[in-house]
Amino acid sequence: MQSYRKPLLAAVVILAAIFTVSAFKEPKKRKQVITQAQTKSSTKQTPPLQTQTPPTEKEKEKETLPKPATDQKIQVAILLDVSNSMDGLIDQAKAQLWTMVNTLGRVHCDNKANPKIEIALYEYGSPRNDERNGYIKQINNFITDLDSLSENLFALTTDGGDEFCGHVIFKSVQQLKWDPNPNSYKVVFIAGNESFRQGSVSFSQACTEAKSKGVIVNTIYCGDRQQGIREYWNLVGECGNGSFSNINQDHKIEDIATPYDDEIFKLNEKLNSTYITYGARGQEFYSKQEKMDVANSAMSKKAAIKRAETKSNSKVYNNAGWDLVDRAADNEAEIEKIDKKTLPDSLQNKTTAQLKVIVSEKKKERAAIQTKIISLNQQRQNFINDQKTKDATTVVTLETEVERIIKEQVKRFKMNVQ
Repeated sequence: MQSYRKPLLAAVVILAAIFTVSAFKEPKKRKQVITQAQTKSSTKQTPPLQTQTPPTEKEKEKETLPKPATDQKIQVAILLDVSNSMDGLIDQAKAQLWTMVNTLGRVHCDNKANPKIEIALYEYGSPRNDERNGYIKQINNFITDLDSLSENLFALTTDGGDEFCGHVIFKSVQQLKWDPNPNSYKVVFIAGNESFRQGSVSFSQACTEAKSKGVIVNTIYCGDRQQGIREYWNLVGECGNGSFSNINQDHKIEDIATPYDDEIFKLNEKLNSTYITYGARGQEFYSKQEKMDVANSAMSKKAAIKRAETKSNSKVYNNAGWDLVDRAADNEAEIEKIDKKTLPDSLQNKTTAQLKVIVSEKKKERAAIQTKIISLNQQRQNFINDQKTKDATTVVTLETEVERIIKEQVKRFKMNVQ
């Protein structure tokens, strides 16, 4: 028996040793597996950890702004004939700008966001302008400053000259910075008369340029429709489904008095008192605002009231470049960035905290006034509609045609007029 004990004992010792070694090695393997799994898990979790980085001030500011649908814009180029026979057209453009702007201000994208609105202005047909340039002049590039646009319209004067329609369309499409986004509504309105085939730049050449940038061209003939066709203004079909229409440019818009007019004028004055100028040119722009109020009032009551309506829509009438209330509307931290020396004298010695309180109060005051103006204007419009129902006469003007065309065409770009 003893002869078997030693080998048996040795076998037991060897098995025990193997078991012991395995027992120590296995946890090590498991630990390595767990470590690898943890490493993989850690790697997968890295992106979420990175997204938790605190947002910058700029990102915070962006989060407070409306989210536009892929940054959609509405870009409008207005091309006006300023030859001798176009005094009526220019007067209609001055008076009816605000109806167009108010229509644009009611446009919403599919996600209910508001597209940014930019408007450019050209004159053509004036011998004052360079003949080599087709008697064309860009009055302003795409801008959002509606007071400056109105001022530019009021500065237009008529004079005898040649009207090169193809040339001014081509020039505007080439010169302006059109948005490359295919979902933006990019449109030209050209208004005038005389043959559309005058000048060295053909209508077809202008159309090709417009199509290449996704720009719709609408022609508005001043005069008889059949005469407009004889003078080729209906050829706009070549320009990406644009519209051809005609107007009576000499028609005087009737100023229908309503019980709401005087109150709207008073509220407009109160609205102006809510602006706080800043910057080197703040006072200059504030003076321009008042100047254009006076100019539009002199033109007609309707123009002045439509302008007041525009001023009550912060989506289209925004003066963040010179008004502290508009600048701080989405982020009061903007107040800390301005040079207090450029503020009105009464505010220059205020602390930042005091300024924030003052701006907040003005913002609330402005919103209340704007709400009243919008409400009164709606009542005014209802009153006018009732009067027009009694008098069924309808005259087609620059105002009615531009409004109709915009309402139809924005639908192609997933936008609607509310």
